[in-house]
Amino acid sequence: MSEFKYRQFQGEIILWAVRWYCKYGISYRDLEEMLKERGVDVDHTTLYRWVQHYAPELEKRTLWYQNRLSFSWRVDETYVKVKGQWKYLFCAIDKRGDTIDFLLTARRDSQAAKRFLSKALRRSKRYVPLRINTDKNPAYGLALADLKREGKAPDYVKLRQVKYLNNRLESDHGKLKRLIKPTLGFQSMRTATATIKGFEVMRMFKKGQFDSWIRSVGGGTEVSFINRLFGIHA
Repeated sequence: MSEFKYRQFQGEIILWAVRWYCKYGISYRDLEEMLKERGVDVDHTTLYRWVQHYAPELEKRTLWYQNRLSFSWRVDETYVKVKGQWKYLFCAIDKRGDTIDFLLTARRDSQAAKRFLSKALRRSKRYVPLRINTDKNPAYGLALADLKREGKAPDYVKLRQVKYLNNRLESDHGKLKRLIKPTLGFQSMRTATATIKGFEVMRMFKKGQFDSWIRSVGGGTEVSFINRLFGIHA
């Protein structure tokens, strides 16, 4: 299989390792020990390279299956440390808590908010929200106004700033940070972005966003569904 060409391990093992790392919030050395107990001898630096390559690929291959039928979004940002400095992870969920989109940026200004909202709206073009709830950060209002002027957001999209409505998103941030903590901080925006893509996709699986597809395409299991995305069939 071309996706795993020149790798020294079978695709099932590579995806197994990537899935575990992105799902359970463990270090690469912990994952190395866990795999060794199961007869797979692989160095933690190799595991790192697998995650950096296949986590973004997993996010890319699941895009078509992500359910975004929602007309009310909750949008906020949280802090992520990259090379000793705080960066900003913009996130959007719907009122059920399902993930809409996310974006890691170096700043927390109106241009960063505009980039994120533009990306999220572009992904969800079939289900443009009627309302976007945010905190009191004025950057969102400026960003949405710019997108409307540029024709990238319909005029009917309303910005709502009700703090308690974002409580669920605050809880969502906490769950993500528990996965990030064992990394002890990222060393670059590139590695942070790649790893967080894996974290977020595996959290979508945990939220049940792919359940209907897993039953119909994946034979009822998360593992078989992911393997099929990469062309591995039982």
